[in-house]
Amino acid sequence: MIQAERAAIPEGPLLPGLLDTTRQACEHGRALLGLARSRLRARLGGGGRVSGAALEAHQSAAHALAWLATCAEGLVQLQGWAERLAAEDRLGEMEQLILQIGFGEYLAQIAGGIPMSQGEIARPADLGLEPDDLLPPPVVSGLMRAGNSDGARARLVELMEAREGASSFGATGLGDEDEMIRDMFRRFAEEKVVPHAHGWHLRDELIPIEIVAEMGELGVFGLTIPEEYGGAGMSKTAMCVVSEELSRGYIGVGSLGTRSEIAAELILGGGTEAQKAEWLPKIASAEVLPTAVFTEPDTGSDLGSLRSRAARDGEDYVVTGNKTWITHAARADVMTMLVRTDPATSDHTGLSMLIAPKPRGSEAEPFPAPGMTGGEI
Repeated sequence: MIQAERAAIPEGPLLPGLLDTTRQACEHGRALLGLARSRLRARLGGGGRVSGAALEAHQSAAHALAWLATCAEGLVQLQGWAERLAAEDRLGEMEQLILQIGFGEYLAQIAGGIPMSQGEIARPADLGLEPDDLLPPPVVSGLMRAGNSDGARARLVELMEAREGASSFGATGLGDEDEMIRDMFRRFAEEKVVPHAHGWHLRDELIPIEIVAEMGELGVFGLTIPEEYGGAGMSKTAMCVVSEELSRGYIGVGSLGTRSEIAAELILGGGTEAQKAEWLPKIASAEVLPTAVFTEPDTGSDLGSLRSRAARDGEDYVVTGNKTWITHAARADVMTMLVRTDPATSDHTGLSMLIAPKPRGSEAEPFPAPGMTGGEI
């Protein structure tokens, strides 16, 4: 039977000694993760090499471990954000409420089940964790029970309403350069995107090429591409800030830059020097628009099960198969295409990534390339 000292719950929404309590909660999360990892490893091959067959057999537990690790690290990063603000004397009431509510919710999910999808929950028992393992220190137990309270949420919303129209709620902890970038792209979205976005949506139109061109001039498509290849060489954080502000205007505009990020990352990580020199400057300048061609019908995110084939024909590859949910597929000039080049395999080991140019489509003719058909949703 579990017995625990119950921490007193204060009358006000903010818990006393919050930073110390959340610090202990981080330690509790790390301890649970270490315990879960060791117990899963015992099922996957003990102290030696992890068995691929065992990992396949226990894939649900491995998936759950990944989610637990993500939640535990999320708490660590949230704690780091709060401590940096506290050191700068910027941890105000709103920031403390964000910290408290976030910890309260994620601690409750870790203990009761992390929702990985609508129908898949990462339960502690799936990872070999027993009820006694989950028992936190009393002060952390109080945070789990009272952190995400009605009163805390109501007070946070009250503070947010008082700052209606602000670019963000609470101190982001970002530097001056990132905040300047946020302001610039917020203005762009408000002026060029918001007034027209709903009309584009209702008329099922492609985003006007003039908007794409302006985004290219602002450097959206080369944010993290190194300067030697024509990009800005900025951080992933800057890319996230830009994506957030453009998506605030219209998700279709915000997703344009992410296609370039995916393509550039793949080419930087696996491309030849000739491919980098050929494609990265064109992507950075918006001369070409890329798209990621991964997902297939009936496979979802299980990329190891892809069936689209690429067979060698002299110096070329002939690709056959079906792809779906390809963002900006018609408008794109080049595809990063994940295909199966080894027909003897049925998992990730037989897959290859191709860089495949294609003619840009239009609303009248989405896919003008011979042998390519499809539609836009």
